[in-house]
Amino acid sequence: MCLIALSWNTHPRYRLALIANRDEAHDRPASPAATDPVDPALYGGRDLLAGGSWLMVSTSGRLAAVTNVRAGAAEGPMPRSRGALVREFVSGNGQVGALAGLAPQAAGFGRFNLLAFDGTRLAFASNHPGFRTYDVAPGLHAMSNGDFDAPWPKSGHASRALERWLASPAALEGQTGDDALAPLFDALADTTPAPDATLPDTGVGLDLERLLSPPFVRGERYGTRCSSIVLVEDARLTFVEQSFGPNGLRLGRTRTSFAIG
Repeated sequence: MCLIALSWNTHPRYRLALIANRDEAHDRPASPAATDPVDPALYGGRDLLAGGSWLMVSTSGRLAAVTNVRAGAAEGPMPRSRGALVREFVSGNGQVGALAGLAPQAAGFGRFNLLAFDGTRLAFASNHPGFRTYDVAPGLHAMSNGDFDAPWPKSGHASRALERWLASPAALEGQTGDDALAPLFDALADTTPAPDATLPDTGVGLDLERLLSPPFVRGERYGTRCSSIVLVEDARLTFVEQSFGPNGLRLGRTRTSFAIG
């Protein structure tokens, strides 16, 4: 993923509410969110090139999501894909405290930000500039291609949209149909560039910072591939995803809702 906004332990219905956009090259093979063909307890998108996932959940209520970290020139090939972090955590049964065990091998992955929820605790981990991990405090948070809660324009936009939606009757009543979720998908679809004065400096140049500044990146070869909403209640999880092709072409929408057990 390249944009994640979340609410953690602040809502009377949803313990965890997460909205996200995944930006990627359009020619990179991937499968939309679905039940995993190898492990039916897992649900999420799959990277068909390197394996793993950018956002995945399990029927036991686990969740993980990953973004890359933008810090100057692109990295060369790394021994392991970031997507493996997501799949391995969600398919396991360890608590988020075990993320500390990633430290010895963290340098073997590309620069990453990782969110992991074990059903009880939510934690963040990263290997840039050095490895660290800590529990996420209750509240509204965002994560893109910089540090956790870095005040990037698109992160603030997504967080405010999520906050407004969680205060709406639709959220309080547990409505998750297309009409109820439309404000969240609309916010994730915003293509308005951020003003230059508000842009981060991640070492890639002003032109690319501008291109990547909206929540939704529209392009022929690179752009937003999917927008996802995950809502976790005490005993139920809902996952809705809208897929896109080049230049923002709307493709299919997938949806699941299941009892956590």
